This record gives sequence, C-alpha cells and structure tokens, in this order.
Amino acid sequence: MATAQPESAHSRERELTERVSLTGPDGLLNPAAVGWSRHPLHDTSGIGGRGTRARFRNKRWEYWAFTTPDVIAAVTIAALDYATMTQVWVYVRATGEAIDRSTITPLTRGVVLPGSLGDGRASASVPGIEASVEEIEGGTRITAHTDRVRVDVVAERPDGHEALGVVVPWSARRFQYTVKDVARPAHGTIVVDDQAFDVPAGESWAVLDHGRGRWPYSMRWHWGAASGVEHGVRLGLQLGGLWTAGTGSTENAISVDGRLTKLGDELDWRFDPADHLAPWTITGTGVDLVFTPFHDRVAKTALGIVSSETHQCFGTYRGEVQDVSGATIPIDALLGFAEVVRQRW
Repeated sequence: MATAQPESAHSRERELTERVSLTGPDGLLNPAAVGWSRHPLHDTSGIGGRGTRARFRNKRWEYWAFTTPDVIAAVTIAALDYATMTQVWVYVRATGEAIDRSTITPLTRGVVLPGSLGDGRASASVPGIEASVEEIEGGTRITAHTDRVRVDVVAERPDGHEALGVVVPWSARRFQYTVKDVARPAHGTIVVDDQAFDVPAGESWAVLDHGRGRWPYSMRWHWGAASGVEHGVRLGLQLGGLWTAGTGSTENAISVDGRLTKLGDELDWRFDPADHLAPWTITGTGVDLVFTPFHDRVAKTALGIVSSETHQCFGTYRGEVQDVSGATIPIDALLGFAEVVRQRW
C-alpha cells in the first residue's frame, strides 16, 4: 500500500513513497495510485496491454527536449493505440531555422515502449526516423537519426535528483500518469546537415515528459518548463494547467538543486491567443513569472476525427518562485518553453 508523507507547504496532495500499480486487476484506475511522488514509483504495464480494454484510449509516450546555447531540440516516441507518432525537431538559434521530421504509422508498427519508466529501452524504427531512449549508468541516453539531423545526448541524473510523478484522475476509466523531469544536466552532440553543434555540459539541459494513461477524446492543456542555473542554484520549473482542473491533482513543481517543492494549486495562465509571441504571465501560490518568447513552434493536424493545434513557444522566464521553506528564488533569465495545446484524439 502506498503511504502518504505530506512535506510541501504548497500542496495538500498525497505524496506516495512506495511502489504501486496504476491499474487494478479489472484494468480500471487503482485508487491507491492517485497522488504524487519524487521518484518513479508507478507500475504502468497495464496501459495498452489488456486487449480491448479502453480500445483507442491508451496513450503512451516518451518526449525529451533539450536546450543548449546553439540549438533547441526534441525527440518524441509515442503510441496512441490506433497509430504511432515519432518526431525529431531542431531549432537553430542563430538562424531561426526549424527542422521538423515526423512519421505516423498504423497501430504500434515500428515503435516499442517499456511498460513502466526505466523498465527497458524505448525505440522507433519508422520511415525516415530511427530513435531510442535507454537508461545508462548515471543518466539516460537519447539518440535519433533522420535525413538531416542526428542527436546523441546524455541527460545526466545527479545523485539525489528528484522527478515529479503525478496521477491525474478524470474518472476510473480515464486517467493519466505523467513524469515531468526538469533540470537534468545534458551533454552530447546534435548534428544538422553537416554542422555539428556541441551540447556543452554546464550550459545544456534536458526535460522529460513520460506519459502512460487513458485519455478522453478531447482535451486542452498548458505546459511550461525551464532549466538552468539562477543565483547559484540548479533550478527547474515544471508548470501545467487546464487538463488537471477539477481532478484534485496538479503537475506543478519547482526543482532546486534536484529537490522538489510540489505546488498543489492550479496556476493562472495569461497570454494573447492572437499573438503567442507577446509576453505570458504565470502566477499562483509560490509562482510569479513572466515568460517572454522568441519562437513559436506551431503544429496543426486535421485528419478527420483526429485533430490538434499546438503553440509551443520558446523563450525566457523571469520573476520569482518559492521553495518549501518559503525562501524566494529570483529568476532573471531562465530558458525554457510554454505551450497551449488543443487535442482531439
């Protein structure tokens, strides 16, 4: 049985400290799994592995994003029950060029995802893309290869580093387990055409979005994340909204030198839907931030009953956050992103 050890003054949610199954023997949400954790504790092997249970509602993915002095990049390996989606995206900061290669295949063809985080290698071998995510000593190695891009990056896991795990329960049949892991130091190489960009240690950061769940058909969400060093501390922001409203769970936290402060209240997101490059504000308990974008990655899909619209803006955060002790951490220019997504899937 998972136990609760409330520690954060900013959250009333239950903190889980023992291993727990996301689903029960009937395939429905296990009530004991609802809560948050500092390390991945959930067995999610019941998602996508129970025959026709919640057919087409099972969603599984690994998404890694990297911020570096020269490029911003992301690798996605996802299985959506009826199709897979694999994507490699790179933005060259000096020129503003964005390279986007994505491949959709039917059912789960070409994609392998472990049942639970850390239980094995994630991989995609699909037309135009080869990608893998594999745990190694001291971190995670992410590789990808397309006709124009090669990625080989290690996201380090410092001793004692904590990652936010949260179960969001819409109902017994619709629920999501997410791990948002920010401020992972990164190093490696990203090659665009014939130009190799170093991913220098100490100046580069990795962010993970790991997801396993059963989703409603239609959903909207905010997600924001940022990583770097501010005033002598390794700082990570993990901010969410819309999709968690009314569930009793949030995916909000800050990471200070690898230690999480869970933020239990919903945040107030304000932005101009007619101009996503105008400054955003994100405020709430423990958070007072202004986000100023420099690039809007727009993605739109319309395939009959399946459609999505994404504005993922990259830029810098400034303002302040508070940790569990109540100490205020000022932020001058923390590189990251903020997004608004409308999804029908």
